[in-house]
Amino acid sequence: MSQMKVYGILTLVMLIWGFNLPSVKYLVSFVEPVTLTAFRILAAGISVFILLAVFKLLRWPTKREWKFIVFASLLNVVGHHYFLSSGLALTSGTNAGLVLGTGPMLTAVLVSLILRNYPSKLQWMGVVVGIIGVSATVLVGNGGTSGMNLGDIFVFVSILSQVFSYLIIAKMARTLDPRLMTGYMFLIGSVILFAISLVQEPGEIRAFIGVPPTFWLAFFFSAMLGTAVGHMLYNYSIGQAGPTKAAIFMNLNTFFSLVGASVILGEEITSRHLFGLILIVIGVLFGSGAAEDLIRKRKKRLSA
Repeated sequence: MSQMKVYGILTLVMLIWGFNLPSVKYLVSFVEPVTLTAFRILAAGISVFILLAVFKLLRWPTKREWKFIVFASLLNVVGHHYFLSSGLALTSGTNAGLVLGTGPMLTAVLVSLILRNYPSKLQWMGVVVGIIGVSATVLVGNGGTSGMNLGDIFVFVSILSQVFSYLIIAKMARTLDPRLMTGYMFLIGSVILFAISLVQEPGEIRAFIGVPPTFWLAFFFSAMLGTAVGHMLYNYSIGQAGPTKAAIFMNLNTFFSLVGASVILGEEITSRHLFGLILIVIGVLFGSGAAEDLIRKRKKRLSA
């Protein structure tokens, strides 16, 4: 698959995830976060296996692959979602958004140190510009940050867990289809999260009984499209483009989340948000290497 098609898939995933965030915010007003996440990811895992069966991509992993699947599940599903949901309950949305915006930078640094795959100067510039754009977008209308607290540390641990999982997914993509890996990760992670919820949120499963019909509409959108399809496509893109380039697109998630919040929750988008978007798009173009690809192709056409 060409890099431009992979970039298109990543942009689509960020759009889906952008609308998924306000959906999850709506869902947690009815059910506590860990219990909700356990069932949402379980539903996503089942959806992934149905899609894999349709496309005839199912197979049983080897013993070596199982080790990486379990490790990635602990990081990408359990660690990321548990600490993110716990952190959001203890910090402001502004602080959380800024901490999550460090994801692309963390990915670029860790990939450079661990895999010795060094981004170019233009890509590093894109990472920095993207973080500035995320910061500008998140800070609009929120009155600034409220200072570091335990919730910020939890959110940072969640994004760090996710970044490490991307390295595992990229490594395993050579022998194991990332979409298949996603399905197994979801099933394992949902079981562990459910066990945690029984201890941390005992009896919360009864909350599902009294929810309105709109809850189930948002639940299945989040589970099937936002989580199942979104993570399948994203993890597949990691295998195609590498963790650094894929992570750069996470910057777009910030703006699409604002669009989703505007459509679903009625929140306002201002001209300052659009300014942040411009910086984010510039950061994605340079950080992902798309700008370099376009420059390279243009030079080839001129020299031909």
